[in-house]
Amino acid sequence: MRAFLAAALVLAGFAPAAVRAQTAELVPPDELRVCADPANLPFSNERGEGFENRIALLLGEALGLPVRTVFFPQVQGFVRNTLGLRRCDLVMGTVASDELMQNTNPYYHTTYVAVFRKDAAPPEDFSDPSLRKLRFGVVARTPPVDLLLRNGLLDRTRSYALAVDTRVESPASQMLRDVAAGELDVALVWGPIAGYQIHVQRLPLAMRALPSAPGAARMDYRITMGVRANEPQWRRRINAAIRDKQTEIGAVLREYGVPVLDASGRIAPGTP
Repeated sequence: MRAFLAAALVLAGFAPAAVRAQTAELVPPDELRVCADPANLPFSNERGEGFENRIALLLGEALGLPVRTVFFPQVQGFVRNTLGLRRCDLVMGTVASDELMQNTNPYYHTTYVAVFRKDAAPPEDFSDPSLRKLRFGVVARTPPVDLLLRNGLLDRTRSYALAVDTRVESPASQMLRDVAAGELDVALVWGPIAGYQIHVQRLPLAMRALPSAPGAARMDYRITMGVRANEPQWRRRINAAIRDKQTEIGAVLREYGVPVLDASGRIAPGTP
């Protein structure tokens, strides 16, 4: 998962109470200002090549507004330095129930996945003792670490950094390349990253959704957008734009290989 999502509840420096004290909604009426990372594909980049860049344009169409993107690396302080300072008015790709922002309605539901080479058998049951022969990869401090810990597989696991400057490195993408190169057998990674590397970058890999189990770390999440807590009218406008463009949003997600879960929690047809 993106560092911004995984660490959403521990980001420092954002003061919701101070923001709520400002009661007036100060969203500019003449443009849609979106907060985004400048180098974080498949989500966003400065060239507008990410699926969140594309979805922002759809929202702009629905709102009848031009889109202006304010870029800032999604590291500690992202919310404070963008939404909190009113440099922009909408954060894409936040987790439902994120306490740093007011959430819109979800616009897709996705999951962590297990990624493996196409010529290998997919891991079925992580409690299977035979899995101790495999080499795993995981991004530190993400939910799949709990899965590996509960099944005694951490000593078979290579850890990749979570909080990085995405302008210079992408540990999750490197982990998937390591699977393709045979240095790892299985990577446990955020589904949108895996889908992009498989479907768009054409890595010879396959993926399978990791199920959420009772009493364990959750693997699937409903993805929303974030606005400031004191702007309910703006939130309602964004929700209406999401409803208006939901079909087109789904088409963009499929184009990028994002594993979208259906109502039963399974990866919906159409995901590569």
